[in-house]
Amino acid sequence: MTLTVTSTPLLDTISSPADLRQLRPDQLEQVARELRQDLLGQVSRTGGHLSSNLGTVELSIALHYVYNTPQDRLVWDVGHQTYPHKMLTGRRSRMPTLRQLGGLSGFPRRDESEFDAFGTAHSSTSISAALGMAMAARIKGESRRAVAIIGDGALTGGMAFEALNHAGDTHANLLVILNDNDMSISPPVGALNKYLARLMSGGFYSAAREGAKSVLKHTPLYELARRFEEHAKGMVVPGTIFEEFGFNYVGPIDGHDLDALIPTLQNLRERSGPQFLHIITRKGKGYDLAEADPIAYHGPGKFDPAVGLQPAKAGAQTFTQVFGQWLCDMAAADERLVGITPAMREGSGMVEFERRFPQRYADVGIAEQHAVTYAAGLACEGLKPVLAIYSTFLQRGYDQVIHDVAIQNLPVMFALDRAGLVGADGATHAGNYDIAYLRCVPNLAVLVPADENECRQLLSTAFAHNGPAAVRYPRGSGAGVAVLPGLATLPWGRAERRRKRTSTSTSTSTSTHSSRADEALGLSVAVLAFGPLLYAALEAAEGVDASVWNMRFAKPLDVEAVRQAALEHDLIVTVEEGAVAGGAGSAVAEALSQLGLTRPLLHLGLPDQFIEHGERGALLSACGLDAAGIQSAISDFIRRATLAAASKTSRETSA
Repeated sequence: MTLTVTSTPLLDTISSPADLRQLRPDQLEQVARELRQDLLGQVSRTGGHLSSNLGTVELSIALHYVYNTPQDRLVWDVGHQTYPHKMLTGRRSRMPTLRQLGGLSGFPRRDESEFDAFGTAHSSTSISAALGMAMAARIKGESRRAVAIIGDGALTGGMAFEALNHAGDTHANLLVILNDNDMSISPPVGALNKYLARLMSGGFYSAAREGAKSVLKHTPLYELARRFEEHAKGMVVPGTIFEEFGFNYVGPIDGHDLDALIPTLQNLRERSGPQFLHIITRKGKGYDLAEADPIAYHGPGKFDPAVGLQPAKAGAQTFTQVFGQWLCDMAAADERLVGITPAMREGSGMVEFERRFPQRYADVGIAEQHAVTYAAGLACEGLKPVLAIYSTFLQRGYDQVIHDVAIQNLPVMFALDRAGLVGADGATHAGNYDIAYLRCVPNLAVLVPADENECRQLLSTAFAHNGPAAVRYPRGSGAGVAVLPGLATLPWGRAERRRKRTSTSTSTSTSTHSSRADEALGLSVAVLAFGPLLYAALEAAEGVDASVWNMRFAKPLDVEAVRQAALEHDLIVTVEEGAVAGGAGSAVAEALSQLGLTRPLLHLGLPDQFIEHGERGALLSACGLDAAGIQSAISDFIRRATLAAASKTSRETSA
């Protein structure tokens, strides 16, 4: 049933896990009801991850009830399911600030709370980190425990299996909890599993098993007994693979049943060596609408829980939607196209493509490295793979981009969604570095469309290119430019001039001596804009009478456009929604150096720091990348140049 709790008397008494551990076990079900209701109310007012968090309410309670946190370490994989954990660890009062500028993060952060043992947001990292913590405790002679909580999706990542392989050979006091929310348990099976879980996690089962092994070790019956144990367990629990990794497997059990979870965790906490607990949970648990459609409620915006999500109002197309439509159109025109996603079908706009072209669609799971090399293999056989991937996640396949794609100059196309700042998800998901980390790779082109229509055109341009190419575009909509049909391409490596300065006064170079400061204010300015910030640059240009180029390509850079801008103007300003360090502005500086042209350069982009979570527009403004910020930065630069020129002239006159 949909939740109906309206007050939270027990939850109100909990400001830390120490308070939770003072409660009787029979009070915890009420805590779970109150926590789930409060969670639903909070997220409906702020937006954020909902389905995953509704599914981990009981698990969060049980872990903090059994384990001595924060001394015992909890590492949550991805971390988008940690809202209940945050609310139980002293952060409930800050939930109204969730994912807002200066507010509570949507993911675990070490600098936010001592209860966040490890910062997460990308998947498949928890077992490695928790194993490191468990081994550190062993090396330091400390008795604390480490727990990794990982979902069935994240467990598909190769890094998770690398960690399992290592952990099973360490004898570390590590518990891995598989939060499996893609299955359901019928009541009879659940009761049996609860019984088996208690039995197998307890000391009697362990002692009996080890005792039997000791007795039979040197007899012909040992191998028979070992095989019987594996097959007998395998018939009732799918744990043989984890046993082979060296873990003691327990489960599966109902992850919403505190009467099963708590005694099982209590038993496992006393066990030494690697332990593996398999629990079954339900995304959206306790809220009918989220249970029925957990994908829709995975990361909703603000909504009324009594009504549920409403259809979005028609508006400007998002870049993701532009890509999704282009992908279908290009696939219809070219049967060589194969679409690939590493578990981001909805986020990357590939739902319709999968429906229309199922034989040419591949979701490889959370396996970015495999996705890149898989695409390379397809390209070797004459196909044209398009890997739709978030900019932040391509970082995880960087070696494969270089080694498997670029060195072999294979025609793999990367559609980089969420390039630049992403807003509420913060630094872990921001695509701030792709220009810098891709443009240094030989053979690899980097295309940066300024608006929705140009995005479609540059997607076609990259697809037609006989070599690796990446097209980067941001989350959400752009300038609202109408998207034209067709699959037209744009000239390769060519920029376009979008505005010419209107002043007819003679350009004054900063190297020219002048005794009049107001003459220096006549510095002519050329703005080279990379990507959607073109429109903010155009607006800013009106205030400083600057010429503006839409660069379109971070690589290959239109060197002729750079030359023209430098020859006709005194100051070159580069604007990009990416890291300044090594970014497109750096490419312009390198080109000017190669051309032997010296001009003052002002690089506007993201600073050398991790940008916090918050609304994207506010973040851009804080970084000085809105129209007002760009205009102010240019004016301030000219003012400083004016003062420097005046000071130099004064010194020369005095001399």
